[in-house]
Amino acid sequence: MHRRTALTVSAALLAAAPLLTACGSDAHPGAAAVVGGERIDVSSLQAQVKDVRTAQERSPQAAQLVQATGDLPRRKLNVMIFDRVVDKVAADHGVGVTRAELQQTRTAFVRESGGEEQLATVLLQEQGVAPGQIDEVVRRNVLMNKIAEKLGVTDTPEGQKKLTDVFSAASKALAIDVNPRYGAWDDAQVRLASTTAPWLRQISQDPGAAPAGA
Repeated sequence: MHRRTALTVSAALLAAAPLLTACGSDAHPGAAAVVGGERIDVSSLQAQVKDVRTAQERSPQAAQLVQATGDLPRRKLNVMIFDRVVDKVAADHGVGVTRAELQQTRTAFVRESGGEEQLATVLLQEQGVAPGQIDEVVRRNVLMNKIAEKLGVTDTPEGQKKLTDVFSAASKALAIDVNPRYGAWDDAQVRLASTTAPWLRQISQDPGAAPAGA
């Protein structure tokens, strides 16, 4: 699968900037969202945001990084929800990931980025990912690429529509309910409302490319 696409997938997701809407409910106090009956607690979301802010503050470009990710809680929630949709699609199609695959992929990303520190810097600056969250990025990308391969998705309008339809169906089945302070989930686009989701249009099967940002 296309390694550049893999990190681009995450970049697009993490760059999404949902707007606050009046949708959602207060049926689950303390939850940022409920996905498939399972809560994503506000405290868990805040912990992810704190990790990123802490890493940003250590950077010489701290002010610019913080300013560029002012909507970080919504962006992080967008990804946390999407990861659960990915997990459902993977389970529905018998796709899994081994520890060896995760290690191999991370090693490739580190090598093609010029080192562990360089990879961490790129992910923090371009995608709002803290060093401790890199394994989540790797896992998401491995699963996304394996799902695309299992479905026979190609980088064509027909292939991308197939991928979108599969993810949309899984999203609907999870009955995603988002706390209104973060916006509303769009099942058709598989994202928080008022964001873009080009990640479903960028799956490719070229195994020779390097990860985005490398």
